[in-house]
Amino acid sequence: MYCTLNDILDMMDEAEIIRYTDDDDTGAVNTAVTDKAITGAGALIESHLAVRYTVPVSPAPDIVRELAVDIAIYKIQSRRGQSPEEIRKKYEDAIKYLEKVASGKIILPGASAAPTGIGSDAVTITTSTRIFSRESMKGY
Repeated sequence: MYCTLNDILDMMDEAEIIRYTDDDDTGAVNTAVTDKAITGAGALIESHLAVRYTVPVSPAPDIVRELAVDIAIYKIQSRRGQSPEEIRKKYEDAIKYLEKVASGKIILPGASAAPTGIGSDAVTITTSTRIFSRESMKGY
């Protein structure tokens, strides 16, 4: 997990979270919904970071926590098709940032590089010893 419910509460009013998560009208935050959004945000982040870095990233830089919060809030609000434009824009910006990290355009400070071979576009070609050469074909 790259963020917590408290991180989300720092960015979103509790009454608003209740409005988006309280399917049973209990008057409380449905933590099953928020936990699912937080877990989903983490999985989405790791799917991008794993191209370049060992995941989970620990300790995670602050930017990863911020991205997780933006993604989780979007997931919470969009589950009912009610995500405001500002929240959707933050989500899209988070995805663009993660794509830049995955492509190597942005370096994630403090993260350990993924083991060699993961995310590599390199091709290895192995050949056997050459049978016919100019030297061996002289006179033919």
